[in-house]
Amino acid sequence: MEILEHLSPIVDRYDGFVLDLWGVVHDGRKPYPGVLDCLERLRAAEKRVVFLTNAPRRAWFLEELLEGMGVGRHLHDGIISSGEVTWRWLKDGTHPFFAALPGRRAYHIGPERDLSVAEDGAAELVGSPEEADFLLNTGPDPDRGPLSVEPYRDDLLACFNAGLPMVCVNPDRAVMVAGQRILCAGALADVYAEWGGRICEVGKPDPAVYGPVLELLGIANKARVVCIGDTPHTDLAGAQAAGLDSLWALTGLTADAHGADPAPALLAAVAHEERVAPRAALRILRW
Repeated sequence: MEILEHLSPIVDRYDGFVLDLWGVVHDGRKPYPGVLDCLERLRAAEKRVVFLTNAPRRAWFLEELLEGMGVGRHLHDGIISSGEVTWRWLKDGTHPFFAALPGRRAYHIGPERDLSVAEDGAAELVGSPEEADFLLNTGPDPDRGPLSVEPYRDDLLACFNAGLPMVCVNPDRAVMVAGQRILCAGALADVYAEWGGRICEVGKPDPAVYGPVLELLGIANKARVVCIGDTPHTDLAGAQAAGLDSLWALTGLTADAHGADPAPALLAAVAHEERVAPRAALRILRW
């Protein structure tokens, strides 16, 4: 597999760039070296840039987070997140899984910072599984921590025994934050799936989340759009399912799994195993 050291050699092929956030643009605390310059140059070249993330928070929340990292609003054309899409589907009920929910009462597992997905009447939070119509899973919370699923098993089992369908607002199993691998909502969904629980995972690799992205980009020709992500089974598989080109960023989870300088043959083998075909790998998001 070809490994690109810089983005600039392929920039002219595309008009739109769909960028993952955690693991591509930033490490959970700050942008990777060269990212801000790369974004500035993309904008100077009149390229469209949309961030697509499996984060379980609404776009306005993430925009404020990015501003705090120095990724200003002028550097992108918008954000689509798993949290934003979940909020929309809870509000309008157009997705079949959401339309079939028996009501809006949700039992929440996750940190309070994720509750933007339930705002404006999208869901009514309740205090126990027995009162709820569904389980709203946004991932590990601060009290039980993000390193193991074990502290969540009893809570998940209570929800399963109550017959609650799960809305998983982040299909990622893990993410890198400042060099530490922490669990995401998808890891809790795996436990629920072991018991046969009903689950809807909102986000990549579901091609449904790419519709709002293409609307923000405003580019009709999919061949002129490329997605950049660090995770084969979500970022690369999602782009492929949506009929879009992809570049495999060798930062984030990929660096954690395969080191800072993985061999092209290893990357090709992993891509084959994951059944994805990125256009190339990208060392880091830099111009």
